[in-house]
Amino acid sequence: MEYTGKFYYKNDSFSLINDDTFNALTLFKNSIFDMIFADPPYFLSDDGITCSGGKMVSVNKGKWDKSLSVKEKHNFNKKWIKECYRVLKDNGTIWISGTLHNIYSIGMALEEEGFKIINNITWQKTNPPPNLACKTFTHSTETILWAKKDLKKTKYTFNYDLMKQLNNNKQMKDVWTTSLTKPSEKKQGKHPTQKPLEILDRIILASTKENDLILDPFCGSSTTGIAASKLNRKYIGIDNNKDYLDLSIKRFEELKEK
Repeated sequence: MEYTGKFYYKNDSFSLINDDTFNALTLFKNSIFDMIFADPPYFLSDDGITCSGGKMVSVNKGKWDKSLSVKEKHNFNKKWIKECYRVLKDNGTIWISGTLHNIYSIGMALEEEGFKIINNITWQKTNPPPNLACKTFTHSTETILWAKKDLKKTKYTFNYDLMKQLNNNKQMKDVWTTSLTKPSEKKQGKHPTQKPLEILDRIILASTKENDLILDPFCGSSTTGIAASKLNRKYIGIDNNKDYLDLSIKRFEELKEK
């Protein structure tokens, strides 16, 4: 068995684990995943305000996103990234998304735990929420780091020709422009940090092959898993919130019905 713990939901290609990420990761064998996508907490929940749907709302998303000190945040990132290194195959890659609030710690933690960064993708949002405070430029981008193990003579998957084909036969650049998550992708319910399927489709197509096994250690509503299933990959998601896992199951079952 690749995983010695208990699954919350298990299908041939789509499985979910309800557990603390750190505990769940320790129950996997070494070197089993072909790719990892992680959208960890950004630690933004500090009682501030933001704009959503034209309304002023709290930035607080839950206890899992509570603001931490710099040291606490970095220790958190080093701990989960270290476990991801262990469970990732030597020729696998990891993608991690974040904003300025956490991504620089993640970049440092990746290098400290034995990874080498391949690309720094800038995701440009065409419809970001306005900046209500009017004290900074509007936050309209997120960073997605793509990294591999810092090992010599180990090749990783990059489907260069496919990416070029999808980009009108031109080399694809490291700035990706899309809208925020479409309402049609939230029919089964909403997650506060849900990523657009378009982003995950591209990531999976770029760095995996069919039937590869993908891990999402902070899966939320499992956009990674929906994209993986669409593209004939296998997926395991971890989250400590059963409501989000139930939402993941609804999304997966909706996909199966199509």
